[in-house]
Amino acid sequence: MTKGRVTVVDIAKAAGVSKSTVSLVLQGSSLVNEATRAKVNVVMRELGYVYNRGAANLRQSGSKSKIIGVVVNDLTNSFFAELAVGVDMVVQSAGFVQFLSNTSESLDRQQEVIASMREHGISGLILSPARATEAADLKPLVAAGIPVVVAVRNVQGAKVSSIVSDNREGIFAGVQHLASIGHRRIAFLGGFGDTAVFDERLDGYRAAIAACHLEHDESLIIPSAPSRAGGAQAIARALAIEVKPTAAVCFNDAVAFGVCDGLRANRLEPGRDFAVVGFDDVIEAKTAVPALTTISVDPQGMGRRAAQLLLKQINAGKVEAEAIVSSVRLVVRESCGAGSGDAIGRRQA
Repeated sequence: MTKGRVTVVDIAKAAGVSKSTVSLVLQGSSLVNEATRAKVNVVMRELGYVYNRGAANLRQSGSKSKIIGVVVNDLTNSFFAELAVGVDMVVQSAGFVQFLSNTSESLDRQQEVIASMREHGISGLILSPARATEAADLKPLVAAGIPVVVAVRNVQGAKVSSIVSDNREGIFAGVQHLASIGHRRIAFLGGFGDTAVFDERLDGYRAAIAACHLEHDESLIIPSAPSRAGGAQAIARALAIEVKPTAAVCFNDAVAFGVCDGLRANRLEPGRDFAVVGFDDVIEAKTAVPALTTISVDPQGMGRRAAQLLLKQINAGKVEAEAIVSSVRLVVRESCGAGSGDAIGRRQA
């Protein structure tokens, strides 16, 4: 039986109770005893039933839901706050409201919040997937005809629309710039090694190292949580290498900010003693001290495009998957420094 198509009658038959009893359980009525309630809930879970609260509330008036679900993997990263602002700009002007939720990289939490949003009758979903999300996790949404746009991280094999940045080209440009100002030992810091985004950015790093005729050293590749704390941990490990790097391209801006923290903890000044390049160009990048050199993705712009893509499908009344790869650009600021890598290396020594 396909998820999203199970009816109250199906639940009643499987649980051996009346349709009205199932309805009372769904409404949270105190008229149902706990044993019966538990039995009905078990059957609903087994059959994959989703109670559409929004549809139930709107059934009398014949109205349609005006709710967009937005689920992100790490709302503590300001990139996703900016992405959500971009989404809101578009959906609000179209008469929709967004429900925003954070999964903190938990697949269980992601499943729970999506189920809750479906209960409230969302018209569509924008999802930045938690780690290890698979196409099978999105299949119930596709089967139910709910438009979905995955953002930032793609899900291989999922029959949904996607919008991602050009990860390979972005990191390639960062490494190329650092090499052009004299750096020979360039590290790649941060990011979970089990995500497609990490693989794409690491591929860009390796390609640039080869293109710039730099020595490949696997010890300069240091994964970590893609957070400020993760960046501080990654740079501590990098500085422990016998032949230290003089520069780093970072998985994202959050990692880059943590790298700057870690450098200062070791009495090194970002941009003067060690060059740092981030990825995203969040709002704080421009105002940080030193201002962060980074790969600009335009998070709000990505949110706007994701919302436009979703609304296009909602208005068309059918789901036709589209894939968008957003272009990126290097924004040079103070954190990468202006001197040569050799000079910086001597100052570290």
